[in-house]
Amino acid sequence: MLVTICIGSSCHLKGSRDVISSLERLISMNGIGDEVELTGSFCMGECAKGVCGKVDDELYSVSPATVEDFFNEHILGRI
Repeated sequence: MLVTICIGSSCHLKGSRDVISSLERLISMNGIGDEVELTGSFCMGECAKGVCGKVDDELYSVSPATVEDFFNEHILGRI
């Protein structure tokens, strides 16, 4: 599974660094590092919605406050 989080300027200001740190921690805590590749990307074109994230080819909006729910539903829930 490929998880990509936008690190462009708009998403950076909305907390993409915190989202990435949380996802790194959650992936490690759940022992799924071999199944999930976490990467960064510049602008995905959905700046108005919050921090842009992709799981494989599906776009999502995530924030530091919603990252655990995002992880549980869209990452852990698919493994």
